[in-house]
Amino acid sequence: MKRSEVREAVFFLTFEKMFGNSTADEILDTAYEVDVFEINEDVEKFFKAVDEKKDRLDEVIAKFSETRQISRIPKVSMAVLRIAVYEMLFDDTVPDNVAISEAVILTKKFAYEQDVQFVNGLLGAFFRSREDKQ
Repeated sequence: MKRSEVREAVFFLTFEKMFGNSTADEILDTAYEVDVFEINEDVEKFFKAVDEKKDRLDEVIAKFSETRQISRIPKVSMAVLRIAVYEMLFDDTVPDNVAISEAVILTKKFAYEQDVQFVNGLLGAFFRSREDKQ
């Protein structure tokens, strides 16, 4: 699988996880059963990593969300943001600009236009804050 395909599968799983109290393993088991999209070891590891760091990711998202409280961010956008912030913080193999670009692509595909601007703006602000510290 290409990295963009892995990212999209992780998006679906992360989005699904936002509904109810299922564990990451339960979400994966269900995804394997329904077999709607491809899942491999990379998808599993990435999804579990995002899920494990969810609280830290949400802290970053809340800090840089100037126009919306975190509880008011649509779930599609939250799933995309968690993945992008995870890549920016914890995955040295993905350049920040690629994480942002891929997040915008996912948001364009699954959300409303105003959400694309919001996601891009939030991630851009986070990126600039990281540049200042380097």
